[in-house]
Amino acid sequence: MNIRDFTPEIFRLFDKQWALLTAGSPDNFNTMTVSWGSLGSLWGSPDGARPIATVYVRPARYTYEFLEKNEFFTLTFFPEQYRDDLRYLGEHSGRDGDKLAATSLTPVPVEGGVGFREAKVTFVCRKIFHADFATANMPADVVAAYYPDPADPPHRMYIGEIVEMIEA
Repeated sequence: MNIRDFTPEIFRLFDKQWALLTAGSPDNFNTMTVSWGSLGSLWGSPDGARPIATVYVRPARYTYEFLEKNEFFTLTFFPEQYRDDLRYLGEHSGRDGDKLAATSLTPVPVEGGVGFREAKVTFVCRKIFHADFATANMPADVVAAYYPDPADPPHRMYIGEIVEMIEA
């Protein structure tokens, strides 16, 4: 079977449904739309491996500053009816003003950060690892497509242990 034919919902969460990545406190946070990410497990314990979420953020993004300063981040997934809101949040920067005001989404406090009332699923994640992508370790076609400007640093990968899952 081709891996592209093996598409349980978990593979569609980021690629097709998108998510909001949010970091900060209820009184000072930023959110951005992400379509790259993964869910899995890492680093076992007596109870089993830790459930994790991995996300990728460029240093130029405003949310990056919040990820760097905070221990937690959230990933929220929404019903299709919120697609335009997620698109808007991915195309506009929180540096330029209150971009949430232009959406129908309602931020709510969750352990360690911010979720959204309209979300189907919220993963609350504690950062446990980060590393910067190195273009020297990437295929040439990827570098050409996503990182053609050496002055624009590539993504930073953040791995968060999922400490809570909130379902609507």
